[in-house]
Amino acid sequence: MEDAYQILDYLPVSYKSEGEQEYIDFLWDSFESNYRNEKFQFAFLAYHMLYMSFVYFNVWQIRNNDQKDFDNALIGFGKDLEKEFDAATSPFTFSVLKEKSIFRFFKLLGCGNDKIGNYAKIVDYRNDIAHSNGNIFYHAQQAIDEKIEEILKQVEQIQENSKAPILRYFERFLIESWNSEEREYIDDLDQIREVLIHKNYLSQKDIEYCCHFDIDSLSAESHFEERKSLFQFFVNEYTEETIST
Repeated sequence: MEDAYQILDYLPVSYKSEGEQEYIDFLWDSFESNYRNEKFQFAFLAYHMLYMSFVYFNVWQIRNNDQKDFDNALIGFGKDLEKEFDAATSPFTFSVLKEKSIFRFFKLLGCGNDKIGNYAKIVDYRNDIAHSNGNIFYHAQQAIDEKIEEILKQVEQIQENSKAPILRYFERFLIESWNSEEREYIDDLDQIREVLIHKNYLSQKDIEYCCHFDIDSLSAESHFEERKSLFQFFVNEYTEETIST
């Protein structure tokens, strides 16, 4: 089960609401307890829900920062769904869409049809074991460990494809947030936590990308020193948090 913990690094470091945090904690506790008690079939269902939560958070980042491309990708889903997604206040709104369809948004991250097809297969497998069909699919720990490894490979692939967009979002944040008198929050920490971390549901992996942002790429911009100071504050704050945890 040691490898299974890796998925937590791909989930948000903090949430906008207690309910969202409670939900993720519940899923992880369900996975862990069922795994330890060798109820591997139920453990997989909980782990798959963590995986789908990761997917929703990544689609939310696309919707939140590439609205035009996201809206174009919605064409064909129906006007009611377009309105619901446009008005969404939580990534979990995407759960109303058929799970296999949600992966189509990863084309906006550069994922090809072959990868998207592989991502969708895990949903079919989950559906097979979620019904009362009289079958126990997991009799041995090795079987679920192999499925967890498969999920983590997919998570890593999706995360890698999200790197460039995340760095673009982060650059935009630094450009737009340098002036404490004109941004949403005066305090640097509040601005980072609410406008960057919570708004985009950034994970530890996302933050690692941001910490390696090439700040000198903004050196020709006006107010570079203020933006560099905000960047350094971000790095110091979240590097320390990473070390302490």
